[in-house]
Amino acid sequence: MMAAVRSCWALLLGIALMMLGNGLQGSLLGIRASLEGFPTTATGILMSGYFAGFLGGSVLAPKLVARVGHVRVFAALASLASSAILIHIVWIDPATWTVIRLVTGFCYAGLYVVAESWLNDQATNQTRGQLLSIYMVVMLGGAAAGQGLLNVADPAGVNLFILVSILVSLSLIPMLLSTGPTPPFAAPRPVGIRELYRVSPTGVVGYFGAMMASGAYFGMGAVYGREIGLSVRDISVFVSLILLGGMFLQWPLGRLSDAWDRRQVLTAVTFLAALFALLASVAAERSLLALFALTALFGGTTLPMYSLCIAYTNDYLERDQIVQASGTLVLIGGIGAVFGPISAAVAMQGFGPRGFFWWLATIHAAIGAFALYRMTRRPALPRAEQGTYLAVAHRVTPVASALYAEEASEAGGPDDTSETARPPSVAAS
Repeated sequence: MMAAVRSCWALLLGIALMMLGNGLQGSLLGIRASLEGFPTTATGILMSGYFAGFLGGSVLAPKLVARVGHVRVFAALASLASSAILIHIVWIDPATWTVIRLVTGFCYAGLYVVAESWLNDQATNQTRGQLLSIYMVVMLGGAAAGQGLLNVADPAGVNLFILVSILVSLSLIPMLLSTGPTPPFAAPRPVGIRELYRVSPTGVVGYFGAMMASGAYFGMGAVYGREIGLSVRDISVFVSLILLGGMFLQWPLGRLSDAWDRRQVLTAVTFLAALFALLASVAAERSLLALFALTALFGGTTLPMYSLCIAYTNDYLERDQIVQASGTLVLIGGIGAVFGPISAAVAMQGFGPRGFFWWLATIHAAIGAFALYRMTRRPALPRAEQGTYLAVAHRVTPVASALYAEEASEAGGPDDTSETARPPSVAAS
């Protein structure tokens, strides 16, 4: 483990600084939009801008890296992201902020593409799994720690915006001073969405829903906290508990899915997430500690859904299809994430603050209902033919998803001779 860390500590440090800034920025903008009196729906739209930009960046950034190289792309996009956050305090307007969020999302997608492809190049067959674990902890831990920075200064001022800019700028230093050579780059070519749906309807629908929920609570969580009267300190705890809950429960649920019918585990987990969301909406009116506890449990069940859906989809793919399919899942998830904040904002506009958790419960219940329906349409995959669960960070680009996919294939995906490891047109019959 330590050898893996020593080989890419500069990359991990750069990623950690990026996640500190990104985690702080998302919640800061939600709180500041509320302080500025933006309508809830307008806030939902502007927060969706990040995910729309991230989706576009996930598609276009790999082409930029392939054309001009890692260092130039990283330096250019980090500089643009560092400048963009400062524009929020110059022009305080929902439309302007939406455009800036689009630009920011695009930049972060490109930054992740560079960092993740560099990480992939550093990984070997012996260390890839360790690096994936470290990467997940850095991503989730960095985003959670970023919430704590909300308490450093008043969100109504300019200092927190400047702090985000500083953190993004600092992330340049370890990346650009890395002594290792820049790696070769090839972006994975995705398979069609319709084709992937025929292979694993439950995996595709589940991943879309999980990313929609992700967009909803990371985009509107701070706004929800403001609307129920939480202080800035309590909002930082509220959002970080979702991340920390997911980080601590990823592995136990993953182990369970490897030892049991993965589809049943996925179904049980998503229904538990729906239940915890409903209970959290009730607790919010009665006890802050109960709200925090249920938020952590909700995070512990909603965040592992990414990994469960990816692992379940990979169970029905041949090994040479896994990498291409990973890029398609990123596209599907990106579309879901774009709709997350907007749909949550509409729910909150119509039902008040309680609509936030009601909508999250509805998303997860719908995933569970669809999974139950699919159980009537196709028998479960035998346990011996399931692949290995790998914990996946909540924001990935096609490069990172390919890294996860390669490890999943090496860790024991379905053999080519397996009855279920067939081309998509046959596997769906």
